[in-house]
Amino acid sequence: MRATLTALALLLGTAPVAAQTPAAAADAQADRPAKTPGGSTFTAPKAWSLREAPRFAELGAPEGDLKIALVDVGPAPDAKAAVASAWTAYAPAMTRPPKLVTARPPRNGWDERHVVDYEVSPNEKRALFATALRAKDRWTVLLFDGAEATAEKRAAAANLVAQSLRPAGYTRESFAGRQAHAMTPERIAMLRSFVETSMRELGVPGASFAITDRNRTIYSAGLGVRELGRPEPVDADTQFMIASNTKGMATLLLAKLVDEGKLRWDQPVAQVYPDFKLGSPETTNSTLVRHLVCACTGLPRKDLQWLFTGTPKTPAADTFVQLAATQPTSGFGEVFQYNNLMATAAGYVGGHLAYPGTDVGTAFDRAMDEKVFRPLGMTATTFDFDRAMAGNWARPHAYNIDGRPVASVTEAMAFNRSIHPYRPAGGAWSTANDLIKYVRFELNEGKLDDGRQWVSKPNLLARRQPFVPTGEDSTYGMGLFTNSYWGVPVVHHGGSMGGYKSDIMLVPDAGVGAVILTNSDQGQMLLRPFMRRLLEILYDGKPEAAGDIAASAARIKAEYATERKKLTLPADPAAVAALAPAYVNPDLGRITVARGSDGRPSFRFASFGSPMATRRNDDGTTSFVTLEPTVLGFPFVVATEGGKRALIVRDSQHEYKFVEAP
Repeated sequence: MRATLTALALLLGTAPVAAQTPAAAADAQADRPAKTPGGSTFTAPKAWSLREAPRFAELGAPEGDLKIALVDVGPAPDAKAAVASAWTAYAPAMTRPPKLVTARPPRNGWDERHVVDYEVSPNEKRALFATALRAKDRWTVLLFDGAEATAEKRAAAANLVAQSLRPAGYTRESFAGRQAHAMTPERIAMLRSFVETSMRELGVPGASFAITDRNRTIYSAGLGVRELGRPEPVDADTQFMIASNTKGMATLLLAKLVDEGKLRWDQPVAQVYPDFKLGSPETTNSTLVRHLVCACTGLPRKDLQWLFTGTPKTPAADTFVQLAATQPTSGFGEVFQYNNLMATAAGYVGGHLAYPGTDVGTAFDRAMDEKVFRPLGMTATTFDFDRAMAGNWARPHAYNIDGRPVASVTEAMAFNRSIHPYRPAGGAWSTANDLIKYVRFELNEGKLDDGRQWVSKPNLLARRQPFVPTGEDSTYGMGLFTNSYWGVPVVHHGGSMGGYKSDIMLVPDAGVGAVILTNSDQGQMLLRPFMRRLLEILYDGKPEAAGDIAASAARIKAEYATERKKLTLPADPAAVAALAPAYVNPDLGRITVARGSDGRPSFRFASFGSPMATRRNDDGTTSFVTLEPTVLGFPFVVATEGGKRALIVRDSQHEYKFVEAP
């Protein structure tokens, strides 16, 4: 979870109007190649405006409240000076000082890369940052400024711009056409060494990973410990929450049901599950089975409701209650918008079709066990928290406010149990030895280890067909990403719950797949480099992954140190004294405020709680900020509503007001 930002009026139109010229005629309904005035190349997303000035190219989101400017600065003494020069050229009224400047490793022809973050108060609802890139002695700067709601909605397009920005004449690395090496013991040792080193640098206590070819698991191992301060080691049979890696297996259930003739990918959901409703009859009737898992329907994330109110006693059917009150914020197929409730509905519809007349949660569990887990030999994979946590399981960890890794078991697991009523989206537990069997099944395009075709190849591969782009050469299918950025397709998906970060991946051209599971929020910074390192080893790629880890480790320390300075801990006594005993919101439930014997406040939600610090925002408002490591930094802005005390909570596209309880 993270603080949401807000939009101020954009500081645009400050360059002389006479100097601005329209972009060359192009089909704005398709992505198109473009250049900055200085010759750096990038891709302009479809439906975005593009205009040119002597020193910059400006891209505008269709909503009109988000701009990306690519500014040719030329020589500058350093990144901070380059960004200041870019703002002067593009929007001179922007004088807000940088909050933090952090380095990224050289990539894609850039000899230096730096990200400049700015202090943004929650009520601004603004996304604001800059990226400074140097090739030889010349700097190019990307300026990003606009409404955070639009920034989230258009994140895939923004990724496309940033990922495609390269110096003139640079040709990126590609593994296309190369013969992959076999994963020999020596190459496996290289991957293991990378994981061990990365864990130390990032402060990840434990990890487990496995590698497979099309015939067998060729390696699996655990590294580190299950819990800091205790000796029990992680091994390849240690249980981890795999979170959204559940989605690919849930869509595998749907593929099996399509094979059985119990549904069609292009069938309206309401035909197979009449209780399915979205915000309007028109939207409901337009939603086909494949739309439930394509992240292409235009429904935004709406996670706070289940995170704040979900408990193990919440009925599975609550998914459909929440969806009935949800409307898309973009058109079908227009943008990538990840929605966990839709993926949950997909699994429960599958369970209903497999075992009608049974509670959808129970039906889903049974269907997954009988049609996915057992046939694939995944005897350790489960949705049962108590079973998973009964023996060899990895405890969740995260950094505390001082940037030190700590175990966060009680509150983190209470928080994580909120996913159980919505488990098709991310509630499974598994092990490296078990999850690699699923990856091998994907690699073999629906065949079991004994050679039987359990899911037909067409329906298995239908889940990988691109629905919406997520960035440059990256698309989302049905519960699976396909990334062709390095010239060979990598099918993958990540998972994230409190204190657990994981990834699955398969490289069909190489006939190799892998999984990695970690017991730390900082494990998130290991996932993409692990993928990159695997490809480096397979294809003799440039050694970039280690640099990514080193840069991430330095960045995260700088970010925590900077944010720690902004917090008042213990919380400001006057702000604490002004809190109401309890607050309520019709969607997110109740917050109970407790004060310890030392006066320090904590907030209690339906299933978890957190001690709180205070933060004085630059706009004069005060936020109470969570200190529980796995939900660290989430702000509750102090406000009033109808003369009553209130707290405002936001995600990028929704705002919730908690008003003091009567």
